[in-house]
Amino acid sequence: MYLGLDLGTSGVKALLIDAGQSIIGSGHASLDVSRPHSGWSEQNPAEWIRACEGAIAELKVSHPEQLAAVKGIGLSGQMHGATLLDAGDQVLRPCILWNDTRSHAEAAKLDADPRFRKLTGNIVFPGFTAPKLVWVRNNEPDIFAKLAKVLLPKDFLRLWLTGEHISEMSDSAGTSWLDVGKRGWSSDLLSATSLDEKQMPSLVEGTEKAGALRSELASKWGMQAGIPIAGGAGDNAASACGMGTVAAGQAFVSLGTSGVLFAANASYLPNPESAVHTFCHALPDTWHQMGVILSATDSLNWLSEISGKGAGELTAELGDTLKAPTGVSFLPYLSGERTPHNDAAIRGSFTGLAHESSRAVLTQAVLEGVAFAFRDSLEALAKAGTTLTRVTAIGGGSRSHYWLKAIATALGLPVDIPADGDFGAAFGAARLGLIAATGADPLRVCTAPATDATIEPVAALSNAYADAYQRYRLLYPAIKAATA
Repeated sequence: MYLGLDLGTSGVKALLIDAGQSIIGSGHASLDVSRPHSGWSEQNPAEWIRACEGAIAELKVSHPEQLAAVKGIGLSGQMHGATLLDAGDQVLRPCILWNDTRSHAEAAKLDADPRFRKLTGNIVFPGFTAPKLVWVRNNEPDIFAKLAKVLLPKDFLRLWLTGEHISEMSDSAGTSWLDVGKRGWSSDLLSATSLDEKQMPSLVEGTEKAGALRSELASKWGMQAGIPIAGGAGDNAASACGMGTVAAGQAFVSLGTSGVLFAANASYLPNPESAVHTFCHALPDTWHQMGVILSATDSLNWLSEISGKGAGELTAELGDTLKAPTGVSFLPYLSGERTPHNDAAIRGSFTGLAHESSRAVLTQAVLEGVAFAFRDSLEALAKAGTTLTRVTAIGGGSRSHYWLKAIATALGLPVDIPADGDFGAAFGAARLGLIAATGADPLRVCTAPATDATIEPVAALSNAYADAYQRYRLLYPAIKAATA
């Protein structure tokens, strides 16, 4: 058996697979996000441990014998979070999360230093780790003075699981401290943020061994001590391993809390001006590009909370047949936006509202707005040299076929729906645990699932969607100017 642990923003998932990669069972525990100020987003790392304990406890109850047979563990996690530890590995403050935008001024200052884009291949986004540390230095100097280690969220779990400070390439590529082409920490970029390599974890590839399970935890869970733990991956690279998106030309669209248009690359292809992320993949000598939307299903969840209707109820009101855009547009910038705008301050909006704008019209506009944000990412990927011919849909939002029809039509690409199964980040993490434990060929392990169905663009609505997308594109500069 092999165990994948995925530390998401909203919870921790533990997934068991067998040697044939069949899913045996899973456990889950929820997490909350603290937003003490506008644009802030934090979690207490102690809650990650509590949630991980809860998810594994579920598995211990439902599958004790299989849990005892685990031979390898893989980790996946939300990226970019700044987990700050003192010399005794005690947490110094709540972790500043990926969707926190407080460090936008610090990010802009770092981004103006040409070394960052040259070495990382990326804009320094406010959500990345390095500008958060500059913010802490500027605003919480007492905490910064005690700083001994900076860990990404999943690597804090690794510290608890193994007692070691280790990270891997895909997650570390999102810090703004990694030389992404050379796959190693940059002393120049670290020194630019008043840090050095001693405060960073050591680095491995995602498929390599990166610590072993402590005997205390093994005993508690009925597992063997010393089980190897793989380097693992950031959540999107882990999802790509789960989906088999590891070779050039393969791509997926992820409808999760955030939205991602992910393309695998066989070489390092940076183009930071497009606001596309260019990161190391979890497999050696492999990279990937991503367009990132900060509020994908979060946009629908926001409308759900406002309207008092569940997200599924809202989408059900639209039926199964894709409708032409109504003239009501939605910008999904509830916490700023990354691709293509790199704008932490912009906020979302509805435009074109009228007396007849019903709840269903607002839901339709939200789904279309997210679909058009993915179209923005597709355009940005094209500028970075990546052309896609189809995508596979993953994430909770992909349960809505209406939404997938909107995305297919907005992108002008077929959207494949994988056969029933869980091919997300926890599954990808379990695959990496299998590879690290057995030495198996990553390309033979990280295969794509069978396609259950394909959703084609609705040709009859292509012109209407093209017109609506052009309206959508005009709104960002207009809203930006009105709120400057």
